Amino acid sequence: MNLSNLQPAAGSTHNDNFRRGRGHGSGNGKTAGKGHKGQKARSGAPRPGFEGGQMPLYRRLPKRGFTNINSKVIVGINVSALEAFEDGAVVTVEELLAKGIVKNPRDGVKILGNGELTKKLTVKANAFSQGAKSKIEALGGTVEEV
Repeated sequence: MNLSNLQPAAGSTHNDNFRRGRGHGSGNGKTAGKGHKGQKARSGAPRPGFEGGQMPLYRRLPKRGFTNINSKVIVGINVSALEAFEDGAVVTVEELLAKGIVKNPRDGVKILGNGELTKKLTVKANAFSQGAKSKIEALGGTVEEV
């Protein structure tokens, strides 16, 4: 889970065009959902994260590291996953998607050498480990970097 794919629970958010303070018959009249008195009932209530002058949490925590915008997310697939293909098949990223072996290829697919392979395959992927390359070629298959 990343910060980028966090979302509120289903049904927990409401429409923003709800008209507050339009009489007690609307169910949200009088104090318009702000309760009685206090700082949060007034206009100009403090911004989110304000802690009454105490150093806010987001400023107390140390800054750490950075995100490299040039980094690539490569999906690793073991040689054993290629057993799903028939003997002599051509394995591409699209074929891996169609079989459900890869769900999201991201920036590329790398074939790794874990597991056993018993079929002669022509494998086309973005990258190969040395072990995977030797296992595929030992059975007479070919390796092609795309």
